[in-house]
Amino acid sequence: MPLTPDQQAEVDAQRAQTVPTRRAVSPGMEAHLYTAIPVLDHGFVRVIDYMGDDAAICQAARVSYGRGTKSVQNDEGLIRYLMRHWHSTPFEMCEVKLHVKLPVFVARQWIRHRTANVNEYSARYSILDREFYIPAPEHLAAQSVVNNQGRGAALEGEEAARVLDILKTDANRAYDHYEQMISQDGQAGLARELARMNLPANIYTQWYWKVDLHNLLHFLRLRADAHAQYEIRVYADAICKVVADWVPFAYKAFEDYRMGGATMSATALDCVRRMLKGEEVTQETSGMSKGEWREFMDTLG
Repeated sequence: MPLTPDQQAEVDAQRAQTVPTRRAVSPGMEAHLYTAIPVLDHGFVRVIDYMGDDAAICQAARVSYGRGTKSVQNDEGLIRYLMRHWHSTPFEMCEVKLHVKLPVFVARQWIRHRTANVNEYSARYSILDREFYIPAPEHLAAQSVVNNQGRGAALEGEEAARVLDILKTDANRAYDHYEQMISQDGQAGLARELARMNLPANIYTQWYWKVDLHNLLHFLRLRADAHAQYEIRVYADAICKVVADWVPFAYKAFEDYRMGGATMSATALDCVRRMLKGEEVTQETSGMSKGEWREFMDTLG
């Protein structure tokens, strides 16, 4: 259950309130405010607050670049220009604050993106719930033999059942010991800040994560990618849907130029020019390493 009854009651109360405002609002984002989007087995993402919209990006760009944007006739065209030419500061005018519930090992990946403000649930002061991420059977996979940080073929049958049993048993045993250490029959048990170190990395934590749109799109470009780990990718996918409703022009440009586009080296671009002239280019004549050539071929499809 992603939300407890108390949390759901809080969400209902927040969504029932409406306040007149003079600030810019995004109708698409207003529909998402406070609502929890379920992710994984116990996790969620929900919007707590936001600032700005597509118009705010354009407003900032026109202040910054002045005459340089006069040739752009509309907001969507301007935003596409900014995205195409890697102008970042106008996108920093928009911000969002998210409440995220996620497994600790996913949080440790996520925190590598250091361009946000984070406040995490503290297990020094509070007791963590008995909630663990247990993968669905179809997401249990063997180690990839070609990628040291990736997955290979899915586990099946008895092997999958054995792994699931280990994950569930170990997680619950660790939590049992956690409870025993912090409670000693009415006497003061082990300090919570020490007892927490015995908990597994698949236990759930929560945080507030505030980030500007420029850095959020960078996060999404990496974490919503097909090569990202599944458990963080599903959070990125959920956030993508929110951003698409919040700043539709910016998100469309992001999909086109970042998610669906490709960056080429000077060597790769030279190979494309040679191919367009009808020359047969091979890895040996390309000037690329085998790895670069393989990626180049993947880009060309």
